[in-house]
Amino acid sequence: MLSLRGASVVVVRYLAMTRSLALLLAAVLAAPLASPAAAGPPANVAAAFGNTVLTIDPDGRSRKIWLRPDGRWTGLSRRGLDLAGTWTVRGDKVCLRQSKPRLFGRMCEKFPTAPGVGVETKDPTGQTVQLKLVKGHVTK
Repeated sequence: MLSLRGASVVVVRYLAMTRSLALLLAAVLAAPLASPAAAGPPANVAAAFGNTVLTIDPDGRSRKIWLRPDGRWTGLSRRGLDLAGTWTVRGDKVCLRQSKPRLFGRMCEKFPTAPGVGVETKDPTGQTVQLKLVKGHVTK
């Protein structure tokens, strides 16, 4: 038979355990709210929203892409064909995966951080190209 003192110890331990579990559950549920993604996009991506990223080839032709805050992008190829895919950030680089037309793998590059700024880089074939951020949604 459980004494009154023993019963009160059991109740106190139960309440302490329940409180600990409630605090742990609250912390787990709140963690995504405090994540860096919730704080907004990194600076190397934020400047691209609402603007055009041009990839300019040595022959002067260019591809145009438009990043969206939801992790997707759309664009136009050098020939004017529709492009689409998703983007993520890895360190100081923006990584693009292309789904339209489907290409395997991803390409990660440093992006220009302000309109008018350019960055020299290599395309997947090893050719030197210029990435340039242009103000607005440029299609021509």
